[in-house]
Amino acid sequence: MADVNRGNRPLSPHLQIYRPQLTSITSILTRITGNALIVAALLITWWLLAAASGEGYFALVDGIVRSWFGKLVFLGAIWAVWYHFLAGLRHLYYDSGRGLDIPTAEKLGWACIGGSVVLTLITVIIL
Repeated sequence: MADVNRGNRPLSPHLQIYRPQLTSITSILTRITGNALIVAALLITWWLLAAASGEGYFALVDGIVRSWFGKLVFLGAIWAVWYHFLAGLRHLYYDSGRGLDIPTAEKLGWACIGGSVVLTLITVIIL
């Protein structure tokens, strides 16, 4: 059926109107960290394939992995693993029907962010 009211409908408010909320930022951050972990996994796979390929190629890839860029990628991956883990626990808590009110959701969002930073620092100190 044709939409006869096509031009008269109001447009949905967009980013210029809505203030970013912590719950939406943490949701987007969960997706970003998941994709970042894929990049880190590809880097590890490349390193392992280079180790199986030969000494010269492995030296090249190993140099990249051990460079400041590789260390930065793996530091980010450690943080992403912890953040993704804590966000998953938070999501399981939400799935039980608890913590869905705004104050609790914001506290859990800050707990995911702060907890992932603390756990990353502990991991780096231990390793």
